[in-house]
Amino acid sequence: MTVSFRWRLVKFLTASTALFLLVQLLLSGFAALTLDEPRRQSPLPTGTSRLLSPSTYSYVLNQPDLCRDQRPLLLALVPVAPGDRTSRDVVRRTWGAKQQEGSARDPLLLTVFYVGVSSEPGVQDALVAESGDHGDIIQMDFVDSYQNLTIKTLMIMNWVATFCPNASHAMKVDADIFVNVYLLVEVLRGYPTKGFITGSVIRDGRPRRDPKSRWYVSEEAYPDSYFPPYVSGAGYVFSTDVARKVSLASRSVPMVPLEDVYVGLCLRAAGVSPVYAQSFLALRNLFEVRHLAYDRCAFAARVIVNGFKPAELLSIWEDFSLNLFNLLSHCTVSS
Repeated sequence: MTVSFRWRLVKFLTASTALFLLVQLLLSGFAALTLDEPRRQSPLPTGTSRLLSPSTYSYVLNQPDLCRDQRPLLLALVPVAPGDRTSRDVVRRTWGAKQQEGSARDPLLLTVFYVGVSSEPGVQDALVAESGDHGDIIQMDFVDSYQNLTIKTLMIMNWVATFCPNASHAMKVDADIFVNVYLLVEVLRGYPTKGFITGSVIRDGRPRRDPKSRWYVSEEAYPDSYFPPYVSGAGYVFSTDVARKVSLASRSVPMVPLEDVYVGLCLRAAGVSPVYAQSFLALRNLFEVRHLAYDRCAFAARVIVNGFKPAELLSIWEDFSLNLFNLLSHCTVSS
């Protein structure tokens, strides 16, 4: 069974999604804001309310020519720990594998991994060797930690804006996510290519004020009682021009330690409204940020499903990709 035929099998799941998005876009519209490139800023002191500037950090490993002769339909951006070679290899072997369909100049999918630096012995040497083998690792000189996820996300946005702005769309997605790349490629064809970001939109987020909470945000860092709408950081898709808008907005938006919330703050500053990715007929979230037990039909009807260990992802992908041919006759749109 060819990859081309697999694409056609999922079209029955995407027609309603495309219709829903069209209606949503017509009702809400898109706000576009052109930002002038500011002067480079010097590194700023560390603090909970400091500003983020891409010029604060430099590349340890980079792939500046990765998109020079390519215009991928989808650029997959995967943040991962420097020492987590296992997760990177599993993504390379499953949904993030290079797609055979498309031309050398216009591939369907290009996957890139983003890491900070680690103090663990041997990690950097191994990472350099891995980068030489695969040519898909971007590393910058900030400490790779949960507390620095906001920094990592902003550096991802800046890299896209600087080195791969001609890609049609990009997807920031965690390494423990199942991605139905067959369905995703189909729905991408109906997505706007300017001023667009979609995923599981959170509209009622509130800052946690308990200092013991993992998601604590002080009133000094963020005095308002509610966050603006933002997309869950597990996985979201955006037109690549949004990367530049977010990167530029970060120069005037004080940092908060929640990376998905911070992207939402930058989107608000840039005049971009996130769109909820939902199947119109089944009223189902296409970006499932909960963990679901594996079911072929349920997974065929979603773009992402959250929370899998590497071995689980390998096993699920093998079954899903081998049985994709049977989904048309055994699954319904309402699955």
